[in-house]
Amino acid sequence: MRAASLQAQLSPPVSDLHRAMDEDPLSRILRDLRIVGVSYGCCRLAAPWGVNFPKDGAARLHFVVEGSCWLRVEGQEPMQLSAGDAVLLPKGTTHCLSDTEEGRATCISQMPVRAIGDRVYQLDGPGEGDVVLACCSVRFREPCLNPLLDLMPVVVSVAGARSDPTLGALLGAMADEVLDQNIGAATVLSRLADVVITRLIRAWVRDGGREAEGWMAAIRDPKIGRALAAIHQDPSHNWSIETLARTAGLSRSIFAERFTRVLGVSPARYVARWRMYLASGLLTEQGLSIAEVGGRLGYESGPAFSRAFKRHLGVSPGVLRLRGGEGAAQIAQAG
Repeated sequence: MRAASLQAQLSPPVSDLHRAMDEDPLSRILRDLRIVGVSYGCCRLAAPWGVNFPKDGAARLHFVVEGSCWLRVEGQEPMQLSAGDAVLLPKGTTHCLSDTEEGRATCISQMPVRAIGDRVYQLDGPGEGDVVLACCSVRFREPCLNPLLDLMPVVVSVAGARSDPTLGALLGAMADEVLDQNIGAATVLSRLADVVITRLIRAWVRDGGREAEGWMAAIRDPKIGRALAAIHQDPSHNWSIETLARTAGLSRSIFAERFTRVLGVSPARYVARWRMYLASGLLTEQGLSIAEVGGRLGYESGPAFSRAFKRHLGVSPGVLRLRGGEGAAQIAQAG
C-alpha cells in the first residue's frame, strides 16, 4: 500500500500530528538519529573508588541506580549525583566518577571488568557495593546530528531536562533492569539507553538551546529551518538557490540573504560542506569506494566527486582515508 493512500485512511488527529512533525525542521533532524555500538556496564562499587573514562569518540550516559557519587570533568565544578540522577556527556569528554569530590580514579581499561554478554560488562569493586551505576557508551551512526552535538554542553543532566517528564519513568525502568538482572536485561537496557539519550538531547534542545546562534537559530527559523532540514534529508539532490528558496517559501534574494546571515555561509557553500562531511564518514567509517560515495552524494562520476572533494578540502578522498578520517569534525565547521 502506498504511503499516500495509507495516510489518507488515518484519523484526522494522527494525520495532523504527522503533518506537524513534517513541518517542524528540528523533528525531521532528530528523528534521523541512529545510535549504534551501545556498550553497557553495571558497576557495583564500595568506597573508596574512582573510575576514569577517557575520551574515545563515544558519548557516555551515566545513571546512578543506588547510592551517590561525584562527576568530575576538567574545567568544570564537580557535580554530586544521587540515586535517580543521570548525566549525558554527548561529546565523550574525559571524565571520572568517584565516591568523593577529590578521590583518585583508575582508568576503566585497567579495572577488573567482567564480560557478561555481547558488549555488556560488570564491574564489581571489593567488598559490598554501596553505589550501583549503569554506564552506557554509544556512538551515532548518522552524522546529521553532529552539528547539534557540537553546540551541546559538555554535560547534560536529567535535572536540566525539565520539558520531558517521561525521562523519570524510563530511568526507573533502567533501574529495575539493573537491579533484577533478568534474562535479556542487557538487550532491554541498550534499548532504554537509546531512548533516554535521544530524549535527553531533545529536551536540551527545548530547554537549553534557545539562546544558541548559527545552526540552532537556523533550524528554529520556520523557513530557513525547512530548507536546512531538506538539505540534511537529501544531500544528493541538485540543490539550487531557486529550489531551496521554493522549499523555504521565500524569494530567491531574500532566502539567500537570510540563510547567509544566520549561518555565516552561502547556501551553495553549506550544501558542499555538508556533502564533504558526509563523504568523509562514508570513506573512513564505512569503507565505501570513491565512486560509491560520489554516486550517493549526487556526483556524476568518481572523478567529478574527487575534484570537488579536493577543491573544498585541499586533499583527495584517498588521502583522507589514509589519515583515518580524523578531520571529519573539522570538515563540518570548515568555511
